[in-house]
Amino acid sequence: MEPAPASATLDTVGLRCPLPILKARKALAGLAPGAVLEVLASDPGAADDFEAFCRTTGHRLVRQSAISGVHRFLIEKAARQPDAA
Repeated sequence: MEPAPASATLDTVGLRCPLPILKARKALAGLAPGAVLEVLASDPGAADDFEAFCRTTGHRLVRQSAISGVHRFLIEKAARQPDAA
């Protein structure tokens, strides 16, 4: 099944951790549940960072790929955020 088209795109190429995650969190806050955010990032640790981010926030990492050092993530916003501990 193909993911829904991205509702928004966030270009964080050139930014280092933690800025791509912080900007993605802010962008997702402005989207409706089920919407898909496309994130472009060049930070070498972005793949691990976004996997952990999605795991801890409940968002779904629909797809990730990398071409020429640029990572592309499709993140589906969760219907409900997990309760904070």
